[in-house]
Amino acid sequence: MAHTDIATGIAPNRVWTLALWAAQIALAFLFGMAGGMHAVMAPPALAQMGATWAADAPLWLVRFVGIAELAGAIGIIFPALTRIQPGLTPLAAAGFAIIQAAAMVLHVSRGEAQVLPMNLVLFALALFVLWGRTSKAPIAPRS
Repeated sequence: MAHTDIATGIAPNRVWTLALWAAQIALAFLFGMAGGMHAVMAPPALAQMGATWAADAPLWLVRFVGIAELAGAIGIIFPALTRIQPGLTPLAAAGFAIIQAAAMVLHVSRGEAQVLPMNLVLFALALFVLWGRTSKAPIAPRS
């Protein structure tokens, strides 16, 4: 019989699994929304919504970031959910961490430190999923 936590009544591994899925869903939602906007919206409209960097960046870069965010949103959920190539999920998390590290550098260089807390939260969530899905609660592929 599996050990359960006295306070929660939930098995410890189940807590990790639930926390990781919550983080994965949050990352998929946030990066999916941002990616969709970066992939299709005009840079001036993005700048009006707060993504001021988009107005100063080449259009190809804005679109590339959007497509990378959309790919990551898919990769953070579906390989783990279907258990087909679940090793892609931690890779998607690593990609999100890289995007956020680059975003932090960009925002600091532009004097936009006010957005760093959100970047740090997303960076931490991505690292949590990367660590969790490689060490604490990896998902086994279909057999």
